[in-house]
Amino acid sequence: MELKAEILLPGDALTGSCLALTAPISFWGGVDPTSGTIIDARHPERGQNIAGRILALPGTIGSSSASAVLLELVHAGKAPAALLMDAPDAILLLGLVVAREMGWPTPPAFRLPAADQKALADRRIAISTKGLISTDRG
Repeated sequence: MELKAEILLPGDALTGSCLALTAPISFWGGVDPTSGTIIDARHPERGQNIAGRILALPGTIGSSSASAVLLELVHAGKAPAALLMDAPDAILLLGLVVAREMGWPTPPAFRLPAADQKALADRRIAISTKGLISTDRG
């Protein structure tokens, strides 16, 4: 399978495990910034860890603090390897832009419709610098 994602924030090509969330999430109060664990008691993926994984977000629940949480995750080395967003989230992207300005290694971000994200759940995927997403067979 191959998909094309829109580049929101470029980065290096990467390969990794995809955690495709089944519900929107708020980073503020929903993700532990020191570990990367989803801590929102009502979230279906509670207990999953986003650190080093390709995180597919079908939506986000806003708080302007989300950029600070993502910035803390980057600084702690617990950020996702990449973000796949159904729609661009300016608040989350701001956290990544600030991390880059600080000189910290920062994950790339892409726009990929939620309907396409579902097919990536729990699969090992590769994302090129041009936003081409491929999965292994099986």
